Amino acid sequence: MNSDHLHQRSITVIRQSHPGNPALDTAVSRAILEEVAAARLGETFRLYVPGRVVAFGRQDMVAEGYQRAVQACREEGFEAVERLAGGRAAVFHEGTLAFSWAIPTHDPLRDITGRFTEVDSIVMGALRCLGFDARVGEIPGEYCPGRYSVNLEGRIKVMGVGQRLRRGVAHVGGVVVVYGREPINRVLTPVYRELSFPWDPAATGSLRSVRKDISTTEVAESLLGELASRATVSDGKLGAETLRLAQRLLPEHLPLLRSSRVE
Repeated sequence: MNSDHLHQRSITVIRQSHPGNPALDTAVSRAILEEVAAARLGETFRLYVPGRVVAFGRQDMVAEGYQRAVQACREEGFEAVERLAGGRAAVFHEGTLAFSWAIPTHDPLRDITGRFTEVDSIVMGALRCLGFDARVGEIPGEYCPGRYSVNLEGRIKVMGVGQRLRRGVAHVGGVVVVYGREPINRVLTPVYRELSFPWDPAATGSLRSVRKDISTTEVAESLLGELASRATVSDGKLGAETLRLAQRLLPEHLPLLRSSRVE
């Protein structure tokens, strides 16, 4: 990538999170998406350690067992949220890194594949720099399956990604599992049972299943290094207006609140 392109593209990186209120982090990402769409913010990349949450996709929300799945995840100590992007239920917890990328664009439909490919390139580059055999592709039986998942050695899934489009912006979000495959499988077992979704817990992976000493900090720095090779990157903080907007949007991402609301 040439220096002119690096100069033209500027990305603000935000590292703040709300692990004590994990549903708020989904609302924050939604608020940033809205602000970027309205041109009040420029391109923004969030990278953070989340709290315990199961993020349900649109296919889950129309499943017959959805409300039972929501209850099952809360019984396992995870909050339930309705996610911005992606397909089936995915898990975030303190051993993962969540990312949320809001990209301004006049034509969101134009480069869907290119955005997925760019995220995969960043994640694979970061993991390979850390010594992992990272590859792109769906592992048979993986949770929240997708062709742009990243796996290790073609055996276990360690990153999932989804994309949401709206006028003026594309949102690419996902999760990298640094450690803690056991709590992922523990909560997804009853959740997927209620959703009647077939999967194989053996396909769930983590970076520590291959390298025991890896830390979330080390992975985060490697990811940000890859991002910085593609654009001019600067540190940012969540503004007061963005946080107020997130608080207003929060009920829209809480399943039980939504189900009880009068339309």
